[in-house]
Amino acid sequence: MEIGIDSFAAASVNQSASTVANSAQSLSELLYRMVFADEAGLDFFGIGEHYRKEFLDSAPVVILAAAAARTKRIRLGSAVTVLSAADPVRVFQNFATLDLISGGRAELVVGRGSFIESFPLFGLKLEDYDELFVEKLNLLLKIRENEVVNWSGRFRPSLVNQAIYPRPLQTELPVWLGVGGTPASFARAGELGLPLMVAVIGGETHRFRPLIDLYRNAGAKAGHSPEKLKVGLHSLGYVAGSSQEAVDSYYPGYAETFSRIGKERGWSPVTRSQFNFQVGLTGALVIGNPEEVAEKILRHSKSLGGISRFTFQMDNAGLSHAQLLKAIELIGKEVLPMVNG
Repeated sequence: MEIGIDSFAAASVNQSASTVANSAQSLSELLYRMVFADEAGLDFFGIGEHYRKEFLDSAPVVILAAAAARTKRIRLGSAVTVLSAADPVRVFQNFATLDLISGGRAELVVGRGSFIESFPLFGLKLEDYDELFVEKLNLLLKIRENEVVNWSGRFRPSLVNQAIYPRPLQTELPVWLGVGGTPASFARAGELGLPLMVAVIGGETHRFRPLIDLYRNAGAKAGHSPEKLKVGLHSLGYVAGSSQEAVDSYYPGYAETFSRIGKERGWSPVTRSQFNFQVGLTGALVIGNPEEVAEKILRHSKSLGGISRFTFQMDNAGLSHAQLLKAIELIGKEVLPMVNG
């Protein structure tokens, strides 16, 4: 199983105020962690895409390209590319260029995103939410398959015998479909034969098994081989030397982040008892000492019928740069060998 990190480029990691200077420091530290993850033997590092003050990932390919020039083996990708708000031509060109810079290590995880700030920012209509994504995904895949493209749709000018460059170093630029809990999205990924990245940030992970089965069944019905239908799991997580250290360090930032976001969405504030349940055996949070974390990743994999990639989302919890570096070290030295031993 591949193990990696997903980051939303928190604007201010464990700092009392978000300033331009702090933002520069946060990005510098993020790039350092990406290089460190490469050296620690992790398989993947993904950067999200948001348009909010608390995140610095509105231009994720710029961050990924900076990391590509400093790393050697780790695969680099999005987590996720908000395709509904993007031009698929530019998305392909950006990631093809990243692939060339990185020596064939670029990947795309495309999705609709969990925030909607990009819609008014780019003059899009929320009522077109699903149609935008479906059309743009189909165009992106057509560009991936064809150097010269003929295409017409509703939301973008037509392409007539249009050659699109550059082409990536990889024969086929990997495109994963990032999903939450919508059955149609799981079925769509299966029908297209795309690897699936499932974001489970709350609840009980095993409850996603029927949706994973829907994906695999849809893929088999469409004629795709089981080897092509890979499943990845993205979860909130953190590793420390002891279980108590891990939960005590992670909880304050977790509670602040999700209580703030919850206030926007009408959710109740986070409580410690809710958090403790999520850290428990069947909960979605993967937090603890290396042995506990490895056991939970394997338990989640078994409950979902097998996963090929697991990615930690750690830096939304206000952890320090030093704490995140230590977590990456523990993942590389201890969690990875236990998961794949």
